[in-house]
Amino acid sequence: MSAPLSPVLAPERLASAYTYASYRQLIDELMAQNLTTGPNQTEHILQYARLNIQRMRRVDKTIVLLPELREALDNLQKKHVWLTLTEGWCGDAAQIVPVIEAIAQASNGKLESRYLLRDENLDLMDRYLTDGGRSIPKLIVLHADTLTEAATWGPRPAPAQAMFRELKSQNLPFEEFATQLHGWYAHDKTQSTQRELLELVRALEPALSAK
Repeated sequence: MSAPLSPVLAPERLASAYTYASYRQLIDELMAQNLTTGPNQTEHILQYARLNIQRMRRVDKTIVLLPELREALDNLQKKHVWLTLTEGWCGDAAQIVPVIEAIAQASNGKLESRYLLRDENLDLMDRYLTDGGRSIPKLIVLHADTLTEAATWGPRPAPAQAMFRELKSQNLPFEEFATQLHGWYAHDKTQSTQRELLELVRALEPALSAK
């Protein structure tokens, strides 16, 4: 018999995590002081964090969830916690975290979203590395009753991750790298992220996966 799974984190730690509203408020308040989250406060990072605020606002205002995703959410029976590791300076997080939140909001309480800053939770981050790196955003889906792991996703939808690896292999300057990647996000209009998270939602309950 296999040993029971351990909780990913303690209830007290989860209770200290940000809601989406408080996460966004933190980022805005820091930016008002010409700061962002994390230890790196260079002007380059701050400029990127400013752009990320605009990106989040745009996704918040324009996202339309896929009908099949809404249907899958309506059919969910059990409650889960969607815990996301993120940072205000992360461009991928700016494109994806609002999608995660929109899905949670559409679940009618079945998915509870919470957010932790990567650089303040490296012990947790280091359990969910991508290609050996601390790539974010990282979504960790927890069973609400036990806080054990149900699924993970991230840091990017598969097409963006493939593009990221290809661009990284070319050793492009950061600005060109970022321009191409965010151009992909703009063209995709959250569709790849939504489709992958749809499959994740369906996989949470086997009866949904057959649909």
